[in-house]
Amino acid sequence: MNRCFILFIAGLVLTGLLTDKPVFSQQVIDPEAEYMRIRSIAFDGDYSTAAAEARKLVNTYPSYGDARILLARVLAWQKEFTQAAAVIDTLLATDPVNADALAVRRDISLWSKENSPVATDIRAGYSFDRFTEPYNRCWRVFKAGAGHKFKWGPAAAGINIGNINIDQVTATEVQFEAEAWPKLSDKNYAYLYYAFSPGKYFPGHRAAVELWQIVPKGWALSAGMNYYHFDRNIFISSLSVEKYVSRFWFSLKGYLHFKDESTRPALYFNGRRYFNDTDYLQLTLGTGTAPDEPIDIQTDIERFSAKSIRLAYYGFVTKKLAIRIGAGYSNEEFAEGDWRNRFEGHINFIYAIKMK
Repeated sequence: MNRCFILFIAGLVLTGLLTDKPVFSQQVIDPEAEYMRIRSIAFDGDYSTAAAEARKLVNTYPSYGDARILLARVLAWQKEFTQAAAVIDTLLATDPVNADALAVRRDISLWSKENSPVATDIRAGYSFDRFTEPYNRCWRVFKAGAGHKFKWGPAAAGINIGNINIDQVTATEVQFEAEAWPKLSDKNYAYLYYAFSPGKYFPGHRAAVELWQIVPKGWALSAGMNYYHFDRNIFISSLSVEKYVSRFWFSLKGYLHFKDESTRPALYFNGRRYFNDTDYLQLTLGTGTAPDEPIDIQTDIERFSAKSIRLAYYGFVTKKLAIRIGAGYSNEEFAEGDWRNRFEGHINFIYAIKMK
């Protein structure tokens, strides 16, 4: 017996001498205390250490949601947005209504766009809009421009060449435009737009402003106003509510067209499926009178009602080249009791000529 006991002790000692690791792994006794320790490390700016320690905590306690949220935030602060999104999506798969996780997922999405490696780009595009009742009309727009990311947010400017064919009559005109997406704070951002055209099919002046407010639990609210001037002033206001859920984004947006001392409403639903931080597929369903897209031709706002569906895709073809492509169909009441089919489509290319 004594000999067996001595051999057993000798084996333990030899095992300890031949390995750098203890025989029995040590687990974190108090996960909340460890969480607070890692959080302090992260707030001190040592993101690498905090990420490594947070990953250990997640591996030890896979169901500890706060640890996953902390790890995702630290990775996002290091601009590791793809990894951060994967960490938070794992949590949302089992807890899809976790308010803190939804808030982090939205932050990751916004931060990834703000930290795009593209500094300056050139862009070109083509779109068409066609119907055959009560006459045959095809409206085509060719676009060219450039964009740049400033410290306060991205901006772009360009020129649009519109070509219209109404039965056998053809005309071409030009429009100049500029737009910007200034960041006002961590919870607020805006969209600003202005365009001018000396022609008669494009509006002589077009302006738009929209403000967003990010609220808790992955929600955002926005309010905006669109202004057009043809032979008279036209105003269309908008209100929307948005929400991120894992890799999905949903928006419900209402429009009011102030027309002839009355208002005409419209409602549009948008849903996106993100494949990563930038690429997505979007579905749009709409009903009502007011259009949700920019008005190019005055007769477009004289419809009585419409039901529409659109599908669009945005994504990077290469590291520097992105494409936006889409198509849509509307069943439109152009006169009381008279309906027509309307088809549209677009393709746009954005190429980065300067990286950050």
